[in-house]
Amino acid sequence: MFRVANALFLSTLSAYSFASSDLASSTEIEKITVESAATANNRPVGTFDSPVSNLEYDPRVDLQSRNMAEAQADVTIRGGIFENTGFRIGSATLYDPQTGHYFAEIPIAPEMLSKSQVFTGVDNALYGVNSSVGSIAYQWNTINSGGNVSAGAGNNGFKLFRLHSTYSTQLESNRSWTLGVEGEYSHSQSDGTIEFGDHDFDRASGRVQLASEHSQTDVFYGQQEKFFGWPNMYTPFNVNETEALKTKLFMINHTQQYTNDSHFEITAYHRKHQDHYVFSRENPSMFEAFHETEVDAFALSGMHSVNSQFNVLYSAQIMGDSIESTTLEHNFTSRDYYKLSLVPEYTTSLDANQSLTARLGVAFDDTNRDDSHVSVIGDISWLTRNQDNSTRKFYLSYAEATQVAGYTAIGGSETGGLFRSNHDLKREVSKNIEVGMSLDTLDWRFDSALFYRFDNDLTDWTYSFDATSARAANAVDIDTLGFELFAIKSFGNADIVASYTYLDKSENYFDDTVDASFYALNYPPHRVTLGAVWHLHESVVLRIDNEWRKQQKNALRNGDDSALFTHLTATYTPSQLPGVNLVFAVDNLWNEKFEEVPGTPGRGEQYSVTANYAW
Repeated sequence: MFRVANALFLSTLSAYSFASSDLASSTEIEKITVESAATANNRPVGTFDSPVSNLEYDPRVDLQSRNMAEAQADVTIRGGIFENTGFRIGSATLYDPQTGHYFAEIPIAPEMLSKSQVFTGVDNALYGVNSSVGSIAYQWNTINSGGNVSAGAGNNGFKLFRLHSTYSTQLESNRSWTLGVEGEYSHSQSDGTIEFGDHDFDRASGRVQLASEHSQTDVFYGQQEKFFGWPNMYTPFNVNETEALKTKLFMINHTQQYTNDSHFEITAYHRKHQDHYVFSRENPSMFEAFHETEVDAFALSGMHSVNSQFNVLYSAQIMGDSIESTTLEHNFTSRDYYKLSLVPEYTTSLDANQSLTARLGVAFDDTNRDDSHVSVIGDISWLTRNQDNSTRKFYLSYAEATQVAGYTAIGGSETGGLFRSNHDLKREVSKNIEVGMSLDTLDWRFDSALFYRFDNDLTDWTYSFDATSARAANAVDIDTLGFELFAIKSFGNADIVASYTYLDKSENYFDDTVDASFYALNYPPHRVTLGAVWHLHESVVLRIDNEWRKQQKNALRNGDDSALFTHLTATYTPSQLPGVNLVFAVDNLWNEKFEEVPGTPGRGEQYSVTANYAW
């Protein structure tokens, strides 16, 4: 929904972003086409960047973090919960079978990936796997020779170092093919923006790429190790909790165009994730848990063009996982998943400037432990293209998507422990009805959507004041009404993006003992974002992102139910030093104390200065 016809502020990423010397030395604002332009800033303030960086200011998603987004990020879409959101790389959805809290543990340098696309409705039902509300999708970028090195420091004992390098060359035996190599190492540490909020992160990743005009093959390996602490990270018992995570990812991806309009993409990966959770850092033996998960997956997606009017869209993924855990008691430690989607698409011209496109298909989901489900997917859209290249689009869609619960929710004890499972959790089914409109011109874009979603047997984590556990898994039926507005406009040397989101929910837990919800009812009925990039001078660029929210009341939340967050960055690129820039940045400028997760302290303010050199 948020494709933007101009680069606007995201086309001005400057040398702070990256890989080529052309970007480092250019002072011209180049207009390009991008698939997403939702935030002004492209780097976090308190650590190195990751695929989830700055999503808290993205109007398309709602990010609820513990410590910071790069530490532990729950990414939600349209009022869903963290386990309703999938992360798709190439054709495959990455997965962690223990809990959706670790879906965003992706050890890939963002330079290797495209800007994110957010799939909802029909697109999510078609391409997402075990993500019933939305998916955040990335593609592998083409490698070009270049590189950059960064070093930074800030308050709270913050230190940063990054090295990223790429090399690309044409093959001597066939000049139409290029071989590329890319590598990256990143490290950051700090004492934290609040007491006991320290972190120590490392990531190393690399890939080899073979590309031609019609194909691209990427072989990738990455790993990251993270330690971080936070008071009341997962429990409301006023203790200082910690997590130590280690994630390894091996992935092979191939894209192929075989006619002018037909293409396919194949992705295979192996992911291993280890988690060591400590309930109290002062007394680790009181309670600690160890988990190790492994996932293997193979995925295929593409489009086959039958003729100029008729296409067939398809997607499939086969996945198997396993877990070793010190907390799971139920005999539920492995599962196989199968997803197949097939959506024919027909387009007809109404006149020289107008066309009508209809899609109607099905998706099949199954596992070796759960009931299977067949989902209906369909939409119809009316597109008008004007002589000035502006477009107007109206659409109506209906989509169903399903998922099954993770092991922590369904495979642990129902009677004891900090986190109580529910062995009776069923397959979740989400049904989404939506109407929308988009207007796109040379220098501005406007998008709107109105949707109503029915979530049946959604797995939520709840709290009862009479219980001794920190939280318990419960099924809930929720109806969600949502309304979204998004606008982006270019004003010469300044670009602005703004959004407004409205959500309203009605829920039924079928359980009178539920006093509070950590996730399903932790949403903002009203949320506004406002971002801007202002080119003060050929050497100075200001970027600002703002988010204001009015959160639904929650019995566990301390403090206000509203908050205003601001992320401000000033980049200075001296003309005398090609490839060099300095970045001064602050996040949470107003030092908001808002609890993004009820009962969990919010982040504090963070300042940093970073020196970058790109070649």
